[in-house]
Formats: sequence, structure tokens, C-alpha cells
Amino acid sequence: MMTKVAVIGAGITGLSAAYYLQQQSDAQIDIIEQSDRPGGKIKTYQRDGYTIELGPESYLARKTIMTELADELGMKDDLVTNNTGQSYIYARNQLFPMPGGSIMGIPTELKPFIKTGLLSPAGKLRAGMDYFIKPKKMTTDVSVGAFFRRRLGNEALENLIEPLLSGIYGADIDKLSLKSTFPNFKEQEEKHGSLIKGMRIQKSSAPKPAGTPKGQFRQFRHGLQSFIDKLAETVAENGAVIRYNSAVTAVESRNNKYALTINGEQQHYDGVIIAVPHTVFSKWFEDAPLRYFRHMGATSVATVVMAFDEDQVNNEENGTGFVIARNSDTVITACTWTDKKWPHAAPPGKVLLRAYVGRPGDDVVKNNSDEELVALARHDLDKMMELKGAPEFTIVTRLMESMPQYEVGHIDRVRAVQQYMKAQYPGLLLTGASFEAVGLPDCVKQGKEAAVALAADLNK
Repeated sequence: MMTKVAVIGAGITGLSAAYYLQQQSDAQIDIIEQSDRPGGKIKTYQRDGYTIELGPESYLARKTIMTELADELGMKDDLVTNNTGQSYIYARNQLFPMPGGSIMGIPTELKPFIKTGLLSPAGKLRAGMDYFIKPKKMTTDVSVGAFFRRRLGNEALENLIEPLLSGIYGADIDKLSLKSTFPNFKEQEEKHGSLIKGMRIQKSSAPKPAGTPKGQFRQFRHGLQSFIDKLAETVAENGAVIRYNSAVTAVESRNNKYALTINGEQQHYDGVIIAVPHTVFSKWFEDAPLRYFRHMGATSVATVVMAFDEDQVNNEENGTGFVIARNSDTVITACTWTDKKWPHAAPPGKVLLRAYVGRPGDDVVKNNSDEELVALARHDLDKMMELKGAPEFTIVTRLMESMPQYEVGHIDRVRAVQQYMKAQYPGLLLTGASFEAVGLPDCVKQGKEAAVALAADLNK
């Protein structure tokens, strides 16, 4: 009898898991998706020459697994790299250029750091004390905020580092786990006796790209959805069945096999990969080690897209956008000057702005209508650039409970859950952004790792 596998979730993690499992096994794969489309949070909207991302916008080029997968899918020629340009931080009611040479806000070059107006002279002096503060051995996890506050001081944390790092994770930096997110910072600090020194050495030893400087991010000329569609098409052509509008409500273990309740009917599988958010799968398990996921937070965010004619916008900055210090009086947390960062995203003569709304602990996304979110975002953007008249159109996209919160101790709890699942649920893998990383290449990597592990279980 043919081995049957269920992959729950047709987002990027689930589709990647199915793709790599097909390379490892000849099992029949059913991909079970609650919605009517693949991609999860990834969604591209196209109209009148615009290519607009409503969810994730791009991925880090240095994480090469997604580029390699695109190449395997025959999409190498569709990849585009972002235009390089200055990025900014909004603090103390004005835009400041990101200091040159900084890595996630950590200074590695003296001159740009000395010249920046983001920090006071006292703040710069306090950050420089990093060279003289001896590292503490990290025996337990600590928050990102506590680590950077000790190394560089509160001003550098608030105005340089927090806007960048919290933007990635939608998190409270004083709860965000260092061990789960940026353990490399701690490793560099301990290895070199100073965080700044460690990052400077790491930067100087990194290979330098030849020729014209390239951007850090990658996209597809027809949007991220084109990648998802091609991935879904490929796994289907290779024999997988994608079942849309199919809701899983229960997962039961039966003699090392699994019974899934899908749209009220039970289906039986030899192996299962669960690649949906923890807010979904935590309802399926009563086991004590998995109860962590019932209490694990998730921040709700929204994007507000505005399109203008270029004569409506006075923005002479040659940049890609800005992030906002959390002590600023704004609802938005960041803004991308999308047409400058991605010229393919807007037709000539048009300006495309994408503002981000939603912080941990606030209910602004939940409590405001689309029209109100647009008005709030416009009110904030008017502080940072000159906008005239109404936009050509606006799009509000809500991503409710979409940003998993990796609070202190997260990765240790994840490791304990993974060990428990391996012992108690052989042939069932939990994976995705709720576990180890939220970036798109990280999700591809986790999907691949789950596929390899399940193939090994099936072949025993």
C-alpha cells in the first residue's frame, strides 16, 4: 500500500516541505489548506502597472536557499534585487540617515557614528563604553533589550537598534529572546570582548561583492505570489494533491499513524507535517509540553498602501524608506518608499508608499476600520514628507496574530517540544514561523528540514 503523507498548510513552509519531500520519498502527498489559495501571508496584488505586496515584501539575499529553490523552479531570470539607497530612522520628530557601516544599528565605522544626529554626545560616549565592558557568560536566555542596553546604553537601543529589530519581529524588544533571534551578537561579543569590535571584524572578513553594489533584498518581477504559484504548480505536477477550503479540526495518533479530521471527515495518514501558525495547531493537542503554544503571543499588524501621482509627493530623499523609534508619537512603525526600492512595483510617474501599523500590546489594528487606519497612517506620513491631495487608491491589509512572539526562553521550549514530539509522535513534524525564524528563506529551510526528517521516519 502506498505511503500517504499530509502537509497541513499551503503557505511557503508547507509548500516547501512538500517539494523537498517529493525529492526524498515516493509517498502520496495531500496538502491541506483551509483557505481558497496558496501562499498564506504572501499575497501580490496587480493592477494598472502596479505590483503590490500585501504581505511580506521581499527576502534577504544572503539567505540563499530561497534563491536556489527559485533557480530549481526555473525562475532565476524573474529575480530582481532592490535598488540601493539610504535608509532612515524617524526619531525626535525628524528623519535621520542610518549611519553608514552599521549592522542592525550596531556601529562598525567611527566617522558616520560620530556624525549622526540620532544620538547625543553622551549617548555616543555611552555606546563607546562597549569596548570596556567585559562580557558576561550567558548561562540563560536574556532579552535583546537587556543585552543591548548593557552593551551600548539606552539611547543607542531606543534610537538605533530597537526600530530595526522590533520591525523584523513585531516584538517588544525587552521581551524578545536574544538566543532565539540574534545569538550571533552574543557570540561575537564573547569572542572579541566587545560587540562593536566583533561586528567590525565580522564585517571586514565578509566577502566583498564585485562591481556595482547590490541591494540586500530579492523579489520577483511579477511579485512573490508568482513564486508561490510556481511552487504549488510544481508540487501538483509531481503528484501532490492540494485540497483548498479544507479545515483540519483534529489530529489523533493511532498506532504511529494519524487520523486527521478534515471538514468533519476522518482521513488517515502515515506521516504528517504541520506548517500552520501556533495559534491554529495549538488547539489540536492537549499534551502538557505543547501548552506553551497556547500562551505564546502573536502581534497583529497591518499594511497601508497608498498610490499617488509623483507631483503629489515631495520626497527628495534618495532612500528606500524608514523605521520609527518607539518613543515617537506615531501609529505607524515604518514606511517603505516602494517605487524607489522596487522600480517594477509602480508605473512611471507614480509613487507607491507602504506604511506599517501595529505594535505588541496595542489594539490599533483590531479597533480601527480600514478608513481610520488610512487616516492614521496619512496623519503620520504628513509629518515626514509633503503629500498633496488624496491618493489614487489605498489598500489596507490586516494580518491578525501574524507575528509570533519569541519571548525569553522560547528556543529552549521549542527544543523541548521537538524532543517530545519525536518520542511521542513519530512521523509527525511541527514546523514554520512559530518555531525558529520568521523570514521567507527561514521558512523554506524549516520546510526542507521537516521533509528530510519525515522521510527518514518513513524509511525506517
